Amino acid sequence: MSTSSFGIEAIRCEDRAYSGSRFSEVRDALFANPYQKVWGTSGNPPLPVYQVTLGSVLRGILPFGQPYLFRKATERAVDSAADLRWGPSGKGYRRLLHPNGICLTGRWTITQQTDYSGYFRTGSEALMIGRYSTCCSETRRGHNRSLSLVGKLFPTTDPAHAERLRTASFITQEDIGGDITDYINDAELRNAPDTTASRRGSGMPILAITGAVFGLVDRKPSIRQLYEIAELGKPGDEPTRAPTFMRLLVASGHPRIRGEGLDFRDEIMAQIYDPGDPAPKRTLSFHIEVTDEGETRGLPIRERRTFRNWRRIGNITFDAAAASYNGDFVIHFHHPTWRHDRNDPATATRVNERKVR
Repeated sequence: MSTSSFGIEAIRCEDRAYSGSRFSEVRDALFANPYQKVWGTSGNPPLPVYQVTLGSVLRGILPFGQPYLFRKATERAVDSAADLRWGPSGKGYRRLLHPNGICLTGRWTITQQTDYSGYFRTGSEALMIGRYSTCCSETRRGHNRSLSLVGKLFPTTDPAHAERLRTASFITQEDIGGDITDYINDAELRNAPDTTASRRGSGMPILAITGAVFGLVDRKPSIRQLYEIAELGKPGDEPTRAPTFMRLLVASGHPRIRGEGLDFRDEIMAQIYDPGDPAPKRTLSFHIEVTDEGETRGLPIRERRTFRNWRRIGNITFDAAAASYNGDFVIHFHHPTWRHDRNDPATATRVNERKVR
């Protein structure tokens, strides 16, 4: 996709017609067109770095012109549950935020006793597709960036499951303003991160616009609730019981991948693969921790959150990864709309592309 093209930013008929996906088709799409045929091979082209610009998040904002693309993209992120968005050209859509990522496949497992529902229930196992990314254009170690991991759960453990399944998504991130985290081993990824706007420097206007537009379209732009996971596979007459907060931490024992100015995508590939060998050699695991005890203080430009009694309830284990065009332009992760009561669907901010009280 050219830098002047944005693709299918707004919600379309294909989004509204979504009825689920097969894990195998989403996985195959992500591995179909990697930027580097075999990671770590001499002569590979460099991984592309797509830019996040003020112009792209302002495009169409003036009245009497083309639609405001970022507003349309935000509405689509909240309203569309689609897993893949190919569009009429088959080239997908341009991500206005988090454009540089790497996709991973693996399994979500809840091993500890919980009182939650759905796939937070004790013993739950699901196939999962994740996308690890940064919020802006910077991908290299030693620079300010905000690492993020979003996930998509399929309610099956069979990679060849033939029926289409509706998925459930979660979103976690470091400080939304950015942080200097040299190793993914040290990143704390939460569904309710802090915000330090001053760290964005010249990118502060983009952060301000992002917060304002998400606030208009939805609510609470810096928190993404977890009820989709707690409702996946749940009987309709069973009450939803979702944790309030979740954080993901790289499990201890993983190596710390050295390299000055290392791209986080190369760091993740090195956790799973040996250079020049397409066969996975290791796995990359994250601990799943939850709590219902936490508070927020401060203004939106400097939000601080404190938590108590984090409890480890399971893990995510990835066994394959690919940095690919389809992983940056075609895969889609639904942003759960804000609920005033996370366990009550009737309190949702947006329902079927319309606002509700």
